[in-house]
Amino acid sequence: MRRRRLSSELRRLRDASGYTLEEAAKKSGIARSRLGRIETSDLKTVKTTDLDALLDLYEVTETGTREAMHGLARDAGERGWWSRYRDVFGTRALPDFEAEATAIRTFACQVIPGLLQTPEYADALVRGTGAFADDEMKRHVHARIERQQILTRFYPPEYSAVIDEAALRRHPSDTAIMREQVAHLDHAATRTNVQLYVLPFSAGLHAATVGSFVIMDFPDPLDPSIAYSETPTDSLFVEDESEMQRYNAMWYEVVNAALTPAQSRDFLHDLLASLESEQ
Repeated sequence: MRRRRLSSELRRLRDASGYTLEEAAKKSGIARSRLGRIETSDLKTVKTTDLDALLDLYEVTETGTREAMHGLARDAGERGWWSRYRDVFGTRALPDFEAEATAIRTFACQVIPGLLQTPEYADALVRGTGAFADDEMKRHVHARIERQQILTRFYPPEYSAVIDEAALRRHPSDTAIMREQVAHLDHAATRTNVQLYVLPFSAGLHAATVGSFVIMDFPDPLDPSIAYSETPTDSLFVEDESEMQRYNAMWYEVVNAALTPAQSRDFLHDLLASLESEQ
């Protein structure tokens, strides 16, 4: 997030100064490819000399502003707990953004959202993919459960989840695992910062039939909202304003199609009773 904010501010300063990327690279003495990576936040660290050269070029003379920019550059190098799980989350990690978000909204169409999974359900889910060895599966499960700490920290984000009925009906082979998972969802729904919605089959076709996604909102106006979705082999972060409008529209449409939080808890209670009778 800090690297993203620094990159955004440097792009804004260049635009305000009227330089193209090529002109700014030439005048600052920074290679064009390197400056491009700085502005897209792909470069993990920004050298002090590079930052000073850019601030000089853009005629940023106010001491407080320069110190703040250098502070962002320094803080961007801090490593969160998820840095130990780059093999799980990738180089641009979802927890990077979750940790900074004040609100997280998710639509889950096939499985329970990761921030609400029990360890047993997460283990069954990872094993069901058949894509990992035992030691890798343990790391994936442990990383996923550790992510959930943001929901119980001192200042947790507002978390809203629309869960398709399909995700609730798709059980692991052990019914007890799903019973505990549904009970966990019911308990999570009692938290003041958590809102759960069930999207029943009776809602029919809906706006988000394309698949699951997450939207994260941030407290600072300089940090626009970002959407996240996954494919079997990669993950996608979306920041473009027009694309974000589409994601937000899908979110509000599925919320309107879903059961209310109170109705959703009734649904979970009925499902839990059904699972207990099966067990």
